[in-house]
Amino acid sequence: MSNSNPTDTVSSSSPSSAPPSAPSSAADPAPSGSAPSAAASVSVVGLGLMGRALADAFLAAGHRTTVWNRTAVKAEPLVAAGAELAPSVDAALRASAVTILCLTDYQAVRDLLAAHEDALDGTTIINLTSGDSAQAREAAQWAGERGARYLDGAIMAVPPVIGTAGAIILLSGEQADFAAYEATLAALGTVRYLGADHGLAALYDVAGLTMMWSILNAWLQGTALVRTAGVDAATYAPFAVEMATEVASWLPGYAEQVDRGVFPAEVSALETDVRAMAHLIEESERLGVNAELPRLFKTLADRSIAAGHGGEQYAVLIEEFSKPGPSESGGSGSRSGS
Repeated sequence: MSNSNPTDTVSSSSPSSAPPSAPSSAADPAPSGSAPSAAASVSVVGLGLMGRALADAFLAAGHRTTVWNRTAVKAEPLVAAGAELAPSVDAALRASAVTILCLTDYQAVRDLLAAHEDALDGTTIINLTSGDSAQAREAAQWAGERGARYLDGAIMAVPPVIGTAGAIILLSGEQADFAAYEATLAALGTVRYLGADHGLAALYDVAGLTMMWSILNAWLQGTALVRTAGVDAATYAPFAVEMATEVASWLPGYAEQVDRGVFPAEVSALETDVRAMAHLIEESERLGVNAELPRLFKTLADRSIAAGHGGEQYAVLIEEFSKPGPSESGGSGSRSGS
């Protein structure tokens, strides 16, 4: 998915805050903004496909890298490449000033660290495990209560891209903690700091997934339509890219409307858009193509028009997206762990 900087709050520049103190037994982190040092040490806990890619990238950048995994055999290629295998989680935490976690979920993180709380005091945890924003904030509080510094992160890339500029690593937490390890984390890809709220990386992660699936589903809907006329997906794809690129260029202007809460119909009124949605539904149904996606578009727009917003621009639908849907009201749509 695209990971371009959507706001001025996202920065890959080096904050000026001083780095936190590190355990005396571990190598000091490289100063913020400097090239990663071969002496800078890092531990990686969790060696699935992504965890192994993270460790590989640190090794390739010249960092002393300690690894641990419940199934030690997964560490063998990394050890052959120069990594040090920790005999325990406790040893991995004590081997480096910073430990990267890449586990199955936040419960696995909690279970693993709870058994080694004594090793947390004075270290820095960077958690790149997927989860939600509430879990990230809870993990930060839990770690802080045990003397650890904590950054939460999201990896916007697949394992083969790690170590290249195309791998976007989102991080949130205290700026000084980010500053201390920005240079080290640069080995993984393009690092972006989002802010002090530990939940921001998880929120950006799911927001990015929304963009990804929306674009893919819209392309599949369009492909299904043109295939009824014998047009193949490869022929339609360049036109779809042009459309997606053009629509993406509208986002800054729409963002201004959303932030102001004022939606003048500068291009098209929502009631006009609804007529086009009806046409899309009718054409899909006539051609025997699934119309569930365009019907969803129209359902949201109809609801907004019923609330008196038919004369405003499309971005007014933020008011529909910002409240629970009919099936979610009353808490039935809440997620466990949030």
